[in-house]
Amino acid sequence: MINQGFTFAIAPMMDWTDRHCRGFHRMLSGRALLYSEMVVADAVIHGNREYLLGFHEGEHPVALQIGGSDPSKLAQASRIGADYGYAEINLNVGCPSDRVQSGRFGACLMAEPDLVAECFVAMQEAVDIPVTVKCRIGIDEQEPHEALPQFLRTVSAAGCERFIIHARKAWLKGLSPKENRSVPPLDYGLVRIMKTEFPDLSIILNGGLQTLEQGQAELGNLDGLMYGRAAYHNPWILSKVDEVFFGAAPNTKTREDIVHELIEYAKSAQDTDPTVKALSRHIMGLFHGEKGARLWRRSLSDGDRSLSPSRRISAALDALQKAREQTR
Repeated sequence: MINQGFTFAIAPMMDWTDRHCRGFHRMLSGRALLYSEMVVADAVIHGNREYLLGFHEGEHPVALQIGGSDPSKLAQASRIGADYGYAEINLNVGCPSDRVQSGRFGACLMAEPDLVAECFVAMQEAVDIPVTVKCRIGIDEQEPHEALPQFLRTVSAAGCERFIIHARKAWLKGLSPKENRSVPPLDYGLVRIMKTEFPDLSIILNGGLQTLEQGQAELGNLDGLMYGRAAYHNPWILSKVDEVFFGAAPNTKTREDIVHELIEYAKSAQDTDPTVKALSRHIMGLFHGEKGARLWRRSLSDGDRSLSPSRRISAALDALQKAREQTR
């Protein structure tokens, strides 16, 4: 039985979950909580805000993930994000990349729960929307069964009520960011134990989830699920989210219906927003597991680059439909 406060979220993913990816995912699920790519606090403050933070109203609900470890900068960045209309501000305490470590934020902050608590207080005092934390179960030589509850205890004492926990340790020395997404073993059980030990916290499970059935099986007493690469590479699973987790009527749209929506979306943006060309990359997995999936991907990746995004998507659909007709 899904609780009333249940959250289904799509993880923040660098170079992937931009506004066009989120627009596509929103076509598939009206209830999923979408996240931005991680944006460093300094970039929010000093960078091109419309490029970094802009989003379409139709994406809501959408959250902004910020990276940093300076409480005053994080507070300022949070205010800017709230003013842009985001529904939530999330602090990244999970990314293991070298660039993130050199800036003293991301997963390395698992070793500094007092600083994370200070950052949270500054951020929450700056905005009226929820501030949440996305973390790992531990890093390097930490023992997760000791480090994670200590982290949650310290940060929740500062007022944080909502944690998204990637159920893998992050090895900051010896593993690449890519390896950190798959090599350290998953420990979903530990995340469920944290919900038992901290029943008043909202705890969302992240890491390695591939299907909705797997998510249902692993959910247990938790408050939500966050899917990452599975949702990106096989986005059609999102078309069942509202029905499976929120009791909505079954989705009657076909993949082809979504393609027609994507074509109209591209038409509406391509004359004013050159970044919409990334849409072709984000939708390559739409026909995952279906006959013609490889042709669809190839048509989008190798098609005529002089075409506008809408015509490129339309041409890929035409190629797919013609191939299907020929094999009937």
